[in-house]
Amino acid sequence: MSKIQVQGVHHITFVGSNREATIDFYEGVLGMPLVLEQPNLDVPEETHLYFDAGDGRLITFFVRPTRVNDPTPNPEGIGNLHHLAFTVSRATYTQVAQRLNERNIWNTGNIDRGFMDSIYFRDPNGQLLEMACYKFVPPEGYTVADVLVTAHRLRIAAGAPAVHEEHLADAIAELVRRKAISLTGSDQGRAEARQSAAPKGKEDEVGSGVN
Repeated sequence: MSKIQVQGVHHITFVGSNREATIDFYEGVLGMPLVLEQPNLDVPEETHLYFDAGDGRLITFFVRPTRVNDPTPNPEGIGNLHHLAFTVSRATYTQVAQRLNERNIWNTGNIDRGFMDSIYFRDPNGQLLEMACYKFVPPEGYTVADVLVTAHRLRIAAGAPAVHEEHLADAIAELVRRKAISLTGSDQGRAEARQSAAPKGKEDEVGSGVN
């Protein structure tokens, strides 16, 4: 049976409180511009707010003027959203805890996750949020997922319980080698990758190298 192949997150929608409180936090505190506002097309008495999370992907909220914030932590049962993580630059990450503290917003401070750093806090309606910053930049032509899947394989081979910075460093080196062409002849990784991808019977042609 064929898969239904997804290609990314389109948007995430929450049930919010009221328009003013939602805009105050998500635009005023987290800097997400409000890019679209219209009625909830399924429930016309609600307003649907769309915020740009920073990369063009949308976080949206159904709100009503009669609702007020409820800071009770959201349930973490099966089927519930545990937390939503936003990406920030290293420069911004170093300021997150201080700026949340200035607004009297509880937060965990920095938590080292091995391959990233995290700070957790809650929005005015009890939703757990995370500011996350990776400890690496993927090599040109590769994605974060490429680095993580390679680092995972390396940490399994090493018998490590979780990915750490040494696995990231080795993963990045391996990915770079896959594309590298060197005048010193150290392009073995790329030749091997091309050879493994070649149709049967073409090994000699692909493995002939660069003249």
